[in-house]
Amino acid sequence: MEKMNSQCVLETGYLSLNKQGEELCGDHVEMVKKENGDRLIVLADGLGSGVRANILSTLTSSMLSTMIDGGLSLRESVSALARTLPIAPDRGNLAYSTFTIVRASLDNLVIYNYDNPEPILLREGKELKIDWVSAELEGKKIFFAALPFKEGDTLVLVSDGAVYAGVGATLNFGWTRKEIATYLEGVANPSVSSKNLAKILVDRCLNLYEGKPGDDTTAVVLRKREISRCNILVGPPTNSDDDEKVLSSFFAENGKHIVCGGTSAQLASRYLKTPIVASLGYLDKKIPPISQIKGVDLVTEGIVTLNSLVEIGKDYLANDDLYFDWVYKQDGASLLAKALYEEATDISFDVGCAVNPAHQDPRFNISISTKLQLVDELTKLLKQMDKRVHVAYF
Repeated sequence: MEKMNSQCVLETGYLSLNKQGEELCGDHVEMVKKENGDRLIVLADGLGSGVRANILSTLTSSMLSTMIDGGLSLRESVSALARTLPIAPDRGNLAYSTFTIVRASLDNLVIYNYDNPEPILLREGKELKIDWVSAELEGKKIFFAALPFKEGDTLVLVSDGAVYAGVGATLNFGWTRKEIATYLEGVANPSVSSKNLAKILVDRCLNLYEGKPGDDTTAVVLRKREISRCNILVGPPTNSDDDEKVLSSFFAENGKHIVCGGTSAQLASRYLKTPIVASLGYLDKKIPPISQIKGVDLVTEGIVTLNSLVEIGKDYLANDDLYFDWVYKQDGASLLAKALYEEATDISFDVGCAVNPAHQDPRFNISISTKLQLVDELTKLLKQMDKRVHVAYF
């Protein structure tokens, strides 16, 4: 089982750009999460671009992750792949696929790197040089490193599309690895999730390519971060006699407390003996205004806001195109997205199943099943984001 007593958790995220004009990406990322919380990450970069590169990188990353997950050591797996991985004589003896393998626990990192750009490790906001050892495996020069992984550390893997960004366009010789490391030192804020840090880096590459990537480009981010808990109350309990018990349990939990829905807000207000301060300003025409209750971190409307949050979550798991929109906005859905997608590692939902009289008007087509369906969909999205989620119904 995953180490629940630890004060830290491993967080991963990645994003890729396809080469201009290609439907498939020549880079491929495989991630395996072990029961104890350890991570296995493989980034493979197939030679060339398009379908062939995609097949090569997918096979390489899948073979490596399968062998290692099946019990072979990293060295044995790398050796086995190196024996079968051909080179292209007509391309200067380049490998048909390069790769980086990372095995991470809450205590340490083990990295093997074959012809991909050297991974970047940030500690306390600055690059920490990795001491590499080179080894000849099946005639191929592969670099190896083993090192401690400390709280707040961030490891970034990139394919060579990142270091080639801007060649012949915005930059003469591309974006060097050193420049990428310096850029990361400036943007790798602890409040930014791994997925969003990958988004920021890949978006910078896209800008350097002037919107037309000259190569497949991938960024993979692994962070060891402190656990951050968030508790969300959605709706009143089925039995009103349980109100006090549910609210007492909800506010006793550590972490942020968020209340979604007007009836839930009234319950919280009565329990805390603090009035609701309503906001009349619509920061987004599509999202109802938020409110304030002293003792609650965020108070939002229910169904409409949660539906918008789900749509943001779907985009986050895809290309994260909306990130630079919601990360700066202050409406209820955007603030919820920041709390759940960006900041939280552990999320608890307390879901009341009482029927809301305000939703019984047939003109609005809202029922208790709508709310439960939204919570279920949101839970699935959060688990895909590698969040630890608990849901309780009342």
